[in-house]
Amino acid sequence: MQLSSLLDRFNEPETLKMAKLGRELRAKGFDITDLSLGEPDFDTPDHIKSAASKAIADNYSHYTPVAGYLDLREAICTKLKRDNGLDYTPDQVIVSTGAKQSIFNTVMSIVDAGDEVIIPTPYWVTYSEIVKMAGGVVKFVHTSLENGYKITPAELEAAITSNTKLFIFSSPCNPSGAVYSKEELKALAEVFKKHPGIFIMSDEIYEFINYVGSHESIAQFGFLKERVIIVNGLSKGYAMTGWRLGYIAAHPAIAKACEKIQGQTTSGANAVTQRAAIAALTGDSKPSAMMVEEFTKRRKRVMELLNGIPGIACSEPEGAFYVFPDVKRYFGKSDGEETIANADDLCMYLLNKAHVSTVTGKAFGEPDCIRISFANSMANIEKGFSRIKEALAKLN
Repeated sequence: MQLSSLLDRFNEPETLKMAKLGRELRAKGFDITDLSLGEPDFDTPDHIKSAASKAIADNYSHYTPVAGYLDLREAICTKLKRDNGLDYTPDQVIVSTGAKQSIFNTVMSIVDAGDEVIIPTPYWVTYSEIVKMAGGVVKFVHTSLENGYKITPAELEAAITSNTKLFIFSSPCNPSGAVYSKEELKALAEVFKKHPGIFIMSDEIYEFINYVGSHESIAQFGFLKERVIIVNGLSKGYAMTGWRLGYIAAHPAIAKACEKIQGQTTSGANAVTQRAAIAALTGDSKPSAMMVEEFTKRRKRVMELLNGIPGIACSEPEGAFYVFPDVKRYFGKSDGEETIANADDLCMYLLNKAHVSTVTGKAFGEPDCIRISFANSMANIEKGFSRIKEALAKLN
């Protein structure tokens, strides 16, 4: 069967692949500890669910505006001012069916065939694949554990060419947990100041899961703001992954372009979800704070458990809910049955022998690492790391 050659440009997300493999083993009766998932293991707060129930009762069951309901876009503007000190108007906000669609809209609005897009590694798996769909050229900049997996101004400057159109990064970062400080963002902004033709997509979906202070956005620098596209949503900070709602805040021309693309793909986001989103953005924030408190406890324990495993190097995450250890010490080793050649092999070994699901760092552009999520109960974290330690001890 002859299908589109577009399918050859990009890969299936490794995160979804590992989750699928874990489910298949679980269906066969294996006790799989899932440390691969990128979503909070908490339920959506009750006041948000109540708003959704009210929306159903109030018959919010019709098509929605492509850009999103006006009162939701106003609520997003209020949030950006309240939490980030940023001034936006509703015509600069486009609501989408998840932040992934917001990223898709943004890339499709900006990138032409042959345009270069700079992405520092490690990066979320979908960035590069959407750029490939658009016909862009991905230019990876490998960061280092020593620098906390953050791109430096010198590295950024060296990567820029006359063909550079877009820079994509996240803070807090999935998978490394790196969080850029105001000073670090200012230094990057000064580089972009010298290159006025480059847009910056700032993925801030993990904004509220921050262990080192207040969130900083690169959009705060006035000379750069009109070139910055903020991507955010409700999935992580409000435990609303399945509700599927994301948004951008950008220059009106970019927002209009994203609206045009979305109008020919999904049109407006789900009506009930949008009403629930207003409650999330304007209502009680205590449930989100309590979730972060729990993640903080887990982060501390996970680092203790990692430090108890020989040969693993890992920086302490400053945000999000992952650790991203360097595991290359185990490459070339064997348990007598399997030889570990790379991170892919190690993840499959841990899945099949230890019954713990993780994600290869290759998917995030760093093939010496694996991503381990602590978006799971403390009991499952303890069990999972105990199994990992035992399985790794068998490799010689």
